[in-house]
Amino acid sequence: MDTKISTLSDEVAHDYSPYLKIYKDGRVERIAGIDSVPPSLDPRTGVESKDVVISPEKDVSARIFIPKTTTTSTVQKLPLLVYFHGGAFCIETPFSRSYHNFLNELVAEANVVAVSVHYRRAPEHPLPIAYEDSWESIKWAVSHFEGKGPEEWLNSNVDYNKVFFGGDSAGANIAHHMALRVSSEGLGGPKIVGLALIHPYFWGSEPIGSEETRVERRVMAEAIWRFACPTTSGSDDPLINPAKDPNLGKLSGDRVLVCVAEKDGLKDRGWYYQELLEKSGWRGTVEVDEIKEEDHVFHMLKPTCDNALLLIKKVASFINQA
Repeated sequence: MDTKISTLSDEVAHDYSPYLKIYKDGRVERIAGIDSVPPSLDPRTGVESKDVVISPEKDVSARIFIPKTTTTSTVQKLPLLVYFHGGAFCIETPFSRSYHNFLNELVAEANVVAVSVHYRRAPEHPLPIAYEDSWESIKWAVSHFEGKGPEEWLNSNVDYNKVFFGGDSAGANIAHHMALRVSSEGLGGPKIVGLALIHPYFWGSEPIGSEETRVERRVMAEAIWRFACPTTSGSDDPLINPAKDPNLGKLSGDRVLVCVAEKDGLKDRGWYYQELLEKSGWRGTVEVDEIKEEDHVFHMLKPTCDNALLLIKKVASFINQA
């Protein structure tokens, strides 16, 4: 009779399906966000993309997107959007089909240049590594301020008085912290105008709003955070809970857009973020836009639905607001 002897390599230590599994031998198996597509000239939107290496030693890179207008005009400089992808700090990349397509659509609609950042991910590279990689990527992008950087697309096409940070879920969390870091460390000449945060991943030990009855989602949100950031003090760490950050009122940028979804377990944190900013002494304006009947990052799962297109138009309008 044949018998199968279990080995350490196939024993699961942590099962976060349908996203990833961690085996007892330390191996990480990512289930979601593992597909990738090459940079291209998108025939539908006219958006062109290319990949660049920011730090070969750290495996930090980015995909840059430029809209069709850059090929027809040599005069107009465009806003820059530095974008951070979601995926619980653990999965997805700028090169996955969903993020590539999303940036194509957003860049075309907003008529901006975008740098979509590839930061190192947990658990192999636990937080705060993703924050450090993201900061290095921002510094690289704005190093083109005087037109003398290594990437001609950024030298020629960007108005560095109109820089925006954006992201979804964990990426929105990163964008928030990058804007805080600008306030303390500065970027020289470039001006951070605003933040576009889509379904931001913020949390806290005290439940608010609908979190009271969503026990399973609370458990998941807290588990993901501790998994991605094993050195954290918990759900009231300022990295995940803006209410506990004494520097919140120093956030860089004059405008913030927070997009939330009605069925998202993180929705109330988005609304609470608005309240916190308004009470912090921050002098900018913050707007929350809620889309009904949708859940967390629905625009990645249903990219062609009416509400996904509505979200893209909302972010584009925010960037182009006078």
